[in-house]
Amino acid sequence: MSLPEQADDSITLDTFLEGVWRQNPVFVMVLGMCPTLAVTVSAINALSMGVATTFVLVSSCLLISMIRNLVPKEVRIATYIVIIATFVTLVDYLIQAVSLKLYEALGAFIQLIVVNCIILGRAEAHASKHPPLKSVINALGMGVGFTIGLFALGGTREILGAGNLFGISLFGEHFQPWVVMVLPPGGFFVLGGWLLLFALLRSKPATEGGH
Repeated sequence: MSLPEQADDSITLDTFLEGVWRQNPVFVMVLGMCPTLAVTVSAINALSMGVATTFVLVSSCLLISMIRNLVPKEVRIATYIVIIATFVTLVDYLIQAVSLKLYEALGAFIQLIVVNCIILGRAEAHASKHPPLKSVINALGMGVGFTIGLFALGGTREILGAGNLFGISLFGEHFQPWVVMVLPPGGFFVLGGWLLLFALLRSKPATEGGH
């Protein structure tokens, strides 16, 4: 019964890059849209949420992989949620200790990492079936891919909506900000643009290969 799992336990570059490119959580699987649209009004907020989610993702996948053979199938989802919630609580307190301003900016979306489909999906589809090292590398790739997606949106919205990046002015005092970009509709506009660009980039090699 264990032979199919052992045959798939090799670690390759794709183990990491799967979440960065081929199954990017934001631009391909379109998961975690609540924090993606809500906190990406600035680059620093986007990066902070991405790093926090990556920490929870990697830590929970590591622990779940380590105990995967000890957890009964009947309670595996409940066990995964408890593990994820534990690491989310840790991140919640860490962000409060580092910066109250950042904590207030991210708001309830820190606690909502618990129900992020990316984390529970990785736990069920990958960490519960593979050894710790492979699970960590795959989870790290997913976390990096999610962070890249958040930063792409947050950076674009901050540049167009305020003329800044990480609070640094880019265009001078005469720049007229696109106010819509820091409002909820701006998140949808920017997300749609990035989804289109990512789809074109992913389809281009296939199109060229067909010719």
